[in-house]
Amino acid sequence: MSLEILQAMQAAIVEAPQSGIRGIIISGQNGSFSSGIDLFTLLRAKPDYIEQYWQAVFGLAYSMAQCPIPIISAISGHCMASGALIAVFSDYRIMAEGNWNFGFTEVQAGIVLPECFQLALRRLVGPHQTMRLLMLGELLKPAQALNIGVVDELCPVDELNVTAIERLDTFLTLPETAFLEIRQMNKADLHQQFRSQEDLPIKAFVESFLAPDVQQQLQRLAVDLLTRLQRRRAVTF
Repeated sequence: MSLEILQAMQAAIVEAPQSGIRGIIISGQNGSFSSGIDLFTLLRAKPDYIEQYWQAVFGLAYSMAQCPIPIISAISGHCMASGALIAVFSDYRIMAEGNWNFGFTEVQAGIVLPECFQLALRRLVGPHQTMRLLMLGELLKPAQALNIGVVDELCPVDELNVTAIERLDTFLTLPETAFLEIRQMNKADLHQQFRSQEDLPIKAFVESFLAPDVQQQLQRLAVDLLTRLQRRRAVTF
């Protein structure tokens, strides 16, 4: 995800309830919901841009945590790293059936997600599964993601958006005051963790991201990714 996409998503989530919209669906292209951060740009970027980028990531999480209306993620394919964060900050997750991966791969680069992000996952799947997913960087296929509760439903990819709209319509037919009050009560821990955007550990996270060992590992991951992309193109063409 580019910086511009992150900023546009945050702006849309903030503006939606102000415009009278009662629910949000986040989706992606078939085959890829989101593969995570804009790795190649960040590896070339100066520290000021890197800090701005991570401010946008934390800002998007803050806006999703504080959003007063339900958010559904229609996971249209691979859902990795910060893409998986978007999913777990949603209220309901529908994943397309297929040979996709869902997971948090930050540990491969030596990155530790802060507590405010870990909480969003832990409240869905519990401490043990959270530890496995984050500490080992395990990748889940859709059925596995459904089994542990990190997604709520699977459906064929060509029915994904229609299914997401149907689920949101179901939410919106329920008594609004009761629905939103129950939602708020059950997200109180997340609201508390994200009570102030200024208090989020952005600077500490950026410092750890810029650490030499992390940067070296990110470079290795970038080389590996490029190699795999080149092999895929060689097979395709």
